[in-house]
Amino acid sequence: MADLEGLLREAMRRRHLTAQCLADRTGIRTPRIRAFAQDGADGPVRPTREELAELADALALPLPDVLDAARGIGPGRRPDTRVVKASNTVAPGLRG
Repeated sequence: MADLEGLLREAMRRRHLTAQCLADRTGIRTPRIRAFAQDGADGPVRPTREELAELADALALPLPDVLDAARGIGPGRRPDTRVVKASNTVAPGLRG
């Protein structure tokens, strides 16, 4: 599964867990878990790294797989490693 939404839904389905049950196991609020399962990591409610780690542990998923899914990295895809070069200019109000 390349996305967090699909990964969570499949893991929850396999383990017969509802969002409420997962919330009880992790301490993450139920509406947040529902948002992650519905919208993935790109929705208006974005998971923190700690929440992803808790979800991975509760669902017995490898943490790297969950983190990759949250970044949208799937099979055959590479993470975006472009570096944005900073400008050497200083904003006019910040000159010393």
